[in-house]
Amino acid sequence: MNPLVAIVGRPNVGKSTFFNKVCGKRISIVDDIAGVTRDRIYGDAVWCENYFTLIDTGGLDFDSKGEIEQNILSQAQIAIDLADVILFFVDGKQGLVGADKQVADYLIKNTKKDILVVVNKLDNFNLDSLYEFYELGFSRVFPISAEQGKGLGELLDEIVGCFKNKNLDLTKSPNATKIAIVGKPNAGKSSLINKLLNENRLVVSKIAGTTRDAIDTPFKYDGEDYILIDTAGMRKKSLIDKATIERYSILRTIEAIKRADIVITMVDISEGITEQDVKIIGFVHDQMKPNLVLLNKWDLISDKDDRTINKFTRQLDEDLKFMDYYIPLFISVKTGQRVNKIMEEVKRIRQNASKRITTGQLNDIIQGAINYKQPPSKNGQRLKIFYATQTGVNPPNFVLFVNDKNLMHFSYLRYLENNIRKAVDFRGTPINIVIKNRSEKEE
Repeated sequence: MNPLVAIVGRPNVGKSTFFNKVCGKRISIVDDIAGVTRDRIYGDAVWCENYFTLIDTGGLDFDSKGEIEQNILSQAQIAIDLADVILFFVDGKQGLVGADKQVADYLIKNTKKDILVVVNKLDNFNLDSLYEFYELGFSRVFPISAEQGKGLGELLDEIVGCFKNKNLDLTKSPNATKIAIVGKPNAGKSSLINKLLNENRLVVSKIAGTTRDAIDTPFKYDGEDYILIDTAGMRKKSLIDKATIERYSILRTIEAIKRADIVITMVDISEGITEQDVKIIGFVHDQMKPNLVLLNKWDLISDKDDRTINKFTRQLDEDLKFMDYYIPLFISVKTGQRVNKIMEEVKRIRQNASKRITTGQLNDIIQGAINYKQPPSKNGQRLKIFYATQTGVNPPNFVLFVNDKNLMHFSYLRYLENNIRKAVDFRGTPINIVIKNRSEKEE
């Protein structure tokens, strides 16, 4: 893993703005409302060919005893424990306040690591207010404006210097398989990640909407690199106010699905399989993402017998008939039932999505399907399939060259896909079949 830099401080001092600026994209939600960031959010960064990872944390409020605020403090402490360097953010425009002194006291008591005080929001770079922050007890104080990008170079130079003093590896980490975990609010997404990681990595609460950002958490399984992406719960569009942070959270979830290699959709099976569950799974399918469907809270289903899973599976088969390649897994995150099977299924789906078949095998499959059921015809002209080839993976992509692509009916295309799936295990992944006229091959 890359060296880690934790960003801490009281609410609304510009931590997420800095995080987004250095990572080069809006990963954290930025808003003037205190408490927008609640979890630890990871983002990869590079400075002068030196690679490291930033951890954005929620604003520290030591005067509040609420459940969310205490969870934020716990998450920040984990980030501090993991980090190699800590950036202590303060607001240079507002000046030194009592809450900053509380954070400083907390850091002095709880860590001996490198701490850099970052005085943010100095948009005019007036350094007159800089010196009062030396009262916090730290010798290294850096003025910046994260919004305008001022002063970032000197700060990043110091961060990289800290890494080099510790002889940390600053080369780029290998690419990891990204797994987005999506579903309705309170389906158990954050709890699942905590279970897989065996630690309280994400804020888990009975309060709906606890997770607001799409949160990247790197880990290893069976010697391979993965990134788990926790996302905000997706409610019905009609229930979401366009002006709220929840709307931005849903957009983050959509982006997380788009950048994921595999998507895990969690369903609260104690509520049954709802229309919203089907819509979420359908969106994942439309994005052509390999996926696993987890039916969580199986422990809450009463009067289970050997036929109970079959009953739910039949309903899933009906509701998800547009994607009969889906893989279901009935689990309980709370009790741990079948949780140990999840990553094995993820590996199998990843292998299926990366699978290539030879051109000869593919054409034998297509020819066998044609021999059994002739292609459709229209106005006396019959569709002819000349040649097929696989052009890509993740998901598998195929091209069929024909005499006239307008003669291909969607039902026959589905028939050909079913024949490919019968011959080759592509469970868990969509496959994409493109129809081209033979003349297009020569263009």
